[in-house]
Amino acid sequence: MTNQQRTVLYVGVSSKIESRIVEHKEQRYAESFSAKYHVNKLVYYQCFSSIEEAIAEEKRIKGGSRRSKVRLINSMNPEWKDLSDELM
Repeated sequence: MTNQQRTVLYVGVSSKIESRIVEHKEQRYAESFSAKYHVNKLVYYQCFSSIEEAIAEEKRIKGGSRRSKVRLINSMNPEWKDLSDELM
């Protein structure tokens, strides 16, 4: 996820992506990183058959550079559209 200016990238994992998107968009946790930096735009996601696979990929992505994260987003969503409508 990112903010409107694309200056912040947030990587996370959730077994309930739809409700997690709503939490970000509503800034449900006012003191959280995503609320502080207005992270509310879903620009990339992947689905996995197990939580272990999802966590491994989250760690891999988080361990990469910003440049690698941008390349990953561009490979799926070069216009950086908000993809949350696809899931809701």
